[in-house]
Amino acid sequence: MSQTTEDAPAYPGQSIGLPREGRGSLASWRARFAALIVDWAASLAVAVGAFGSGVLYDNNWRMWMPLTVFFVEATIFTIVTGGSFGQLLARIGVSQLSGAPIRWWQAIIRTALKCLVIPSLVIGAERRSIVDIALGLAVVNRR
Repeated sequence: MSQTTEDAPAYPGQSIGLPREGRGSLASWRARFAALIVDWAASLAVAVGAFGSGVLYDNNWRMWMPLTVFFVEATIFTIVTGGSFGQLLARIGVSQLSGAPIRWWQAIIRTALKCLVIPSLVIGAERRSIVDIALGLAVVNRR
């Protein structure tokens, strides 16, 4: 049975109980992408500062340092503040659908699967990755 246009949500987030706009509404793709770019650039800068420029061209353990720094940064920031460094700057964050803060184990699983990239690219309804759907999370606006 297919969904008719009369049954379709009027805006992204409506079917999961989020407001149309403002605080708690689904974050835009632009804000999410900007946050990811900031997170990755910051992680790369920290990795180069801590482990040297070899992280950019070596084919050894150093090549994994930007991803490791990203994992640690995103996980810790998400546990403590509800969003990574880039998400804080973009004024978005991760929360449970109930509006409650994300749990520590959700932050670890979400970031680990985000580092694998593919699960994050599988997008379901409401602009949510398959990881967020499975964990009952959404990336929402903080303003």
